[in-house]
Amino acid sequence: MVPPNLTNELAKQRNRNAADRTLMAWVRTCLSLISFGFGLDKIIAAIDRRTAGASGHAELGVRLVAMAFVITGIAAMAAATVQHRHELRRLRDDFVYVPDQRSIARATAVAITGIGGFALLLLIMGLVAR
Repeated sequence: MVPPNLTNELAKQRNRNAADRTLMAWVRTCLSLISFGFGLDKIIAAIDRRTAGASGHAELGVRLVAMAFVITGIAAMAAATVQHRHELRRLRDDFVYVPDQRSIARATAVAITGIGGFALLLLIMGLVAR
């Protein structure tokens, strides 16, 4: 028979793992949003070069939509990271079994947020340069 304390601790570990899996799902979703927005901008820029800039007004609208996708991805990633941190803090209140491990999911989320910020900066610089 397993002592009740150990059972509770293992249940908390499963909850921590579930929180990490949820954050990784957010990472995939936000990375898709950021990639789609950045890719959309690059496709429009390639079409613009091919047509010698004939669609200037429509291009601005698409660039703004591309930026909106990137901004949405960054904001959602930041919110998911904060939510993950709060969930882990809630689990840690009376957590006896604390493995010595860093959250790879959180590190990935922070990196994706930084990459998204860099992509947004590139989009803004491209918009200003035109």
